[in-house]
Order: sequence, then C-alpha cells, then structure tokens
Amino acid sequence: MADPLGFISGSQPVRPVSVPGGSNVGGAQGGASFKDALIDNIKRVDELQQQANRSMEDIATGKRDDLEGVILATQQADSAFRMLQAVRNRVMEAYDELKQTRV
Repeated sequence: MADPLGFISGSQPVRPVSVPGGSNVGGAQGGASFKDALIDNIKRVDELQQQANRSMEDIATGKRDDLEGVILATQQADSAFRMLQAVRNRVMEAYDELKQTRV
C-alpha cells in the first residue's frame, strides 16, 4: 500500500515517552507528539477528501474535463483514508491489549 500520509517514510519524528524513573522511550529528545502527528494527518485526509469532492463536482458541472485528474484525486483520498483507518485499527488493538494487561 502506498504511504499517502507519510507514516512509513518517517516524515515526522516520534516524541519520547517519559517513563517513571526518569528514562525516555521512543528515541531522541524533541519532535512531534503522536497526538499532533495524528491530528495533522487527519487534517490532511480531510483536505484530500475535500479536493476529491470538488473535482467530482467540477466534472459534473462541466468546469473540468480531465477525468484522469478526478480519478487520481479520488484514489488519493481513498488511499489516505484507508491508511488512517489502518492506523486507527492498530491503535485500538494496542489499547485492547493494554486493557487486558494484569497489574
């Protein structure tokens, strides 16, 4: 699957997680938090979906005549949404695993 959101290519560094006892998990100091990266990517998916909707409206009203561009915009929005949905599914699986952890 393509990486329309940049999750695989590592475009955004992972912020270290503080663990009781003073150690950090997740890499070097600094960088964006997971929450910020997720919100940015949700906004990007929304932008791609809005572009696809605009291009479909434009082709329906006759403002645009390049069907290939409309198909490409629609496929990009679909791929981005599927990638975001896969990330959500993984996060939910991890949360379910954590809920089952005995303390």
